[in-house]
Amino acid sequence: MSRNSDPKFWRDVSAHLIRYGGRFEQLIIERAQGSFVYDADGRAILDFTSGQMSSILGHGHAEIAAVVTEYATNLDHLFSGMLSRPVVDLARGLAEATPPGLDRVMLLSTGGESNEAAIKMAKLYTGKHEIVGFAQSWHGMTGGAASATYSAGRKGYGPAAVGSLAIPAPNSYRPRFERNGKPDWKAELEYGFDLVDSQSTGNLAAFLAEPILSSGGLFELPLGYLAALKKKCEERGMLLILDEAQTGMGRTGHLFAFERDGVVPDILTLSKTLGAGLPLSAVVCSAEIEERCHERGYLFYTTHVSDPLPAAVGLKVLEIVQRDGLAERARVMGARLEQGLRVLQNRFDCIGDVRGRGLLLGMEIVADRAGKAPAPELGARITRACMDLGLSMNIVTLPGMAGVFRIAPPLTVSDAEIDLGVELLGRAIETATR
Repeated sequence: MSRNSDPKFWRDVSAHLIRYGGRFEQLIIERAQGSFVYDADGRAILDFTSGQMSSILGHGHAEIAAVVTEYATNLDHLFSGMLSRPVVDLARGLAEATPPGLDRVMLLSTGGESNEAAIKMAKLYTGKHEIVGFAQSWHGMTGGAASATYSAGRKGYGPAAVGSLAIPAPNSYRPRFERNGKPDWKAELEYGFDLVDSQSTGNLAAFLAEPILSSGGLFELPLGYLAALKKKCEERGMLLILDEAQTGMGRTGHLFAFERDGVVPDILTLSKTLGAGLPLSAVVCSAEIEERCHERGYLFYTTHVSDPLPAAVGLKVLEIVQRDGLAERARVMGARLEQGLRVLQNRFDCIGDVRGRGLLLGMEIVADRAGKAPAPELGARITRACMDLGLSMNIVTLPGMAGVFRIAPPLTVSDAEIDLGVELLGRAIETATR
């Protein structure tokens, strides 16, 4: 009998866990190392999502483990009014790694917290309260961040924050606006801001955006879009907040995704990848924004603000990513992965689109490529077949689109592991489409 079926374990799950979305795999994960997690039977499962899209250095990285051991022993947690060297060193490191204008840093625990803090900062700085986002966005589950999240979780919880507005995100695979047979994101952006202007009460504070909308279906903003969006914000006295929870720390082939576009946000939020799987997030802004907010009494601290242990981890993550050239590695390994996915696309008519950047790629599953009809049941079958074969994959299904696999292996993934993942995925699709 499989040790994964341990009856006491699953009785305790049923009796004591609050279910928070989706379903639990019927596995008991005992350990993780590198690009693999291992279940109770010792079976290796290739992790093609870096845990929760976070473990960019793989699992159990020796240098990260050493930092955790040192700081868990010597300096783990402090009162919020006390500072330690790792906090200040990481703040300086992030300021030095980002363009001028991103100079001040606050360290928190989760992406939701960092976006919450950024939203409050934008409101206090501008004296306004309206926050605009993409209709396919995901920014977190805390109050303000959830109000700016439109891809899921909006029904049944009462009203969102006053002043929550949304525009459509550009979708090159299923474009709403076209010109001469090609997607016309400029017209779509104009239309979106026409709607914003008609609904606004004159209190536009900020636009909160992901450079690549991950939970929204792995759609990347086309080259030129961020610059146009920044201009729209400047025309209205709004701040541009970029949420790089999943795109930061080298995953897209740049240390930060916005670097490709040459656009500097007013506020940058980081999480997930910054802690390489441990709970750490950051808000990064200009000195001018921080000083005005401080003068106006900016208040945002949590139990774990400026904790030394996670800050030390983040400092080591930044060092490793820069030292080992992992942004460039993400570009090279991402090209290998994309090539493998496109080979599969040529084999299977159910792969409608392959998209993304670096080691953050999406693969959309459809009934057939010509019709692009959503095929959620097929996507679910492929996901189950992947897990049966020892490949952990994540698929998101949203209204109006088919299921989209979000593929994000660690930046330390090997050629052999990329090839194995593609091979297993092909076998899973073959099984699911019989």
